[in-house]
Amino acid sequence: MTGRQAARAVGTLGSVVLDCADPEQLAAFYQQVTGWPVTYRSESYVFIGEGPVRIGFQRVGGYRSPHWPEAGSRARLDFTVLELGPAVAALLAAGASRPEQQADGERGVTLLDPAGHPFCLAVPD
Repeated sequence: MTGRQAARAVGTLGSVVLDCADPEQLAAFYQQVTGWPVTYRSESYVFIGEGPVRIGFQRVGGYRSPHWPEAGSRARLDFTVLELGPAVAALLAAGASRPEQQADGERGVTLLDPAGHPFCLAVPD
């Protein structure tokens, strides 16, 4: 298959799930980022979002946060914002932290959520 041929889809992305110690806390934080409502909750999981893709938060005993920017297994969520300054300020006030090491890019900022997962904010092109 060449780069120009479309691959036949095997599935559709329905959610991204982040491990954490406290799903309620992390869901509340990401509700402030996205404005999405809680759509499912149990003792071990909380999901937000009603669209085609949701974000889930899974309780993991003995959870250890990823260590940004050290190498290792991790993923990050990227969010588009209209203005970086106000968005960064709001999320820092909500419990995010701003690591010294930033991902490459002039139009974006890397933050860490309350559980230590890196995520990025960027303004549109």
